[in-house]
Amino acid sequence: MKRLFTLLPIISIIFASAFAFAISNPELPKKKQTKLGLYMTSQQALHYINRNAVSSLFVDVRSRAEINFLGAPTLIDANIPYMELSEWYTWNKKRSSFKLEVNSDFAAEVARRLKEKGMGKSDTIILMCRSGSRSSKAADLLASLGYTRVISVIDGFEGDKAKEGPMKGQRVVNGWKNNGLPWSYKLDQAKMYKIES
Repeated sequence: MKRLFTLLPIISIIFASAFAFAISNPELPKKKQTKLGLYMTSQQALHYINRNAVSSLFVDVRSRAEINFLGAPTLIDANIPYMELSEWYTWNKKRSSFKLEVNSDFAAEVARRLKEKGMGKSDTIILMCRSGSRSSKAADLLASLGYTRVISVIDGFEGDKAKEGPMKGQRVVNGWKNNGLPWSYKLDQAKMYKIES
């Protein structure tokens, strides 16, 4: 019994360190905050996934067009777009871009991928988009459906925009790709969303 009490602090430190970075961050811009308040940077996500790939689901929620032309992390379990281009390519005047609509199949596809891994709503799901805004909305949707450990990658795949200097307005500040984390233009078909053969 004495040995168990000696090991207990060590076990709790190991357990706590695994989740230390998935904590609330009230300094985040409102558009990146989630109901569950669980966040990681891209570097923390890589660290976590390398140690917990079997017991977590890592989902790239960007559109198929984005990952097709910009590449994707090699470690994702799946690409499940949270939003896709509207069917008729409607123009969004406010954003000066094509309108995106929420993918009505998103939650069902997350559930299917979890089931394939033998996981459920209380297991860790890590979501990543371009820069942390869509992943936060996707996390909120899953939280509203009873998922309890949904973590948003706050700097996403491309990172945040530089606020000054010669690269002002470009996504060069942080993010999976800018941090030199493993990614590729070559996509794994088994991980892609709704592939028709």
